[in-house]
Amino acid sequence: MILEPNLPIGQVHDLIISKIRSYFAGAGMKKAVVGLSGGIDSGLVFPLACEALGAENVHGVLMPSQYSTSHSIKDAEQLAINLGASYDIVPIGDIYGAYMEKLGDWFNDGQWSVALENLQARIRGAVLMTYSNKFSALVLNTSNKSELFMGYGTLYGDLCGAMMVIADLYKLQVYELAGEVNKRAGRVIIPESTLTKAPSAELRPDQKDTDSLPPYEILDPILHALHEEGRSAEELIAEGADKNLVARIVRLKGASSFKTVQIPPVLTIGEHPIVPPYKCI
Repeated sequence: MILEPNLPIGQVHDLIISKIRSYFAGAGMKKAVVGLSGGIDSGLVFPLACEALGAENVHGVLMPSQYSTSHSIKDAEQLAINLGASYDIVPIGDIYGAYMEKLGDWFNDGQWSVALENLQARIRGAVLMTYSNKFSALVLNTSNKSELFMGYGTLYGDLCGAMMVIADLYKLQVYELAGEVNKRAGRVIIPESTLTKAPSAELRPDQKDTDSLPPYEILDPILHALHEEGRSAEELIAEGADKNLVARIVRLKGASSFKTVQIPPVLTIGEHPIVPPYKCI
């Protein structure tokens, strides 16, 4: 993937570390909290935060539901152990069940709904913000640029936080930077299975990102061409891109704009962040 400006991945790493430190210093804060899922996004943000602030100042919160896989929970725990950072496990199954008991009349049609997925994300957001309030730790958001453009995130849930650390990185760039973290450490920080398993929000049984989104190998170059390069859908189609796919991406990108104006400040890497300049770090 091309970064704008075209920075080597090592410089991207150093810039993120520098901006995290600067942001916390400006806010007069020392501690951070990150929701850990066992996925690649939190798997990257957590070690970046530990390097920037010191592992003793970064806390992880694992919030498994009945849809979380055992390997994801294991990966999240192993990440914290590899970093020497503290973490808690706060299962949300019972909390989710309590909501469903009270709201059951809304879902008595027996059909699965995205509202049920968003409810889980909002429970997790509430847990993280409660920790933040109690222990004076800023929540570091883990959403990436690909997901944000496609609206693949929940307002007041996994889009909450004080700072969006990787929101100017596409998903493929997240994987590249994760590899750099392990390379610099000279050992495994981010578990290998986190780097290789299929991305999933794990909000319903057997869920994969590709259930809702095109594969990132296809999605990211199209998003990059549309946003960073300022190219039109017509140009991409004329060059051979699938017409229906491009139309779908453009439609989702437009439909998600109401979310992006509400997200926390974005740590910027390139010259074309997803939000207006006043929301950039």
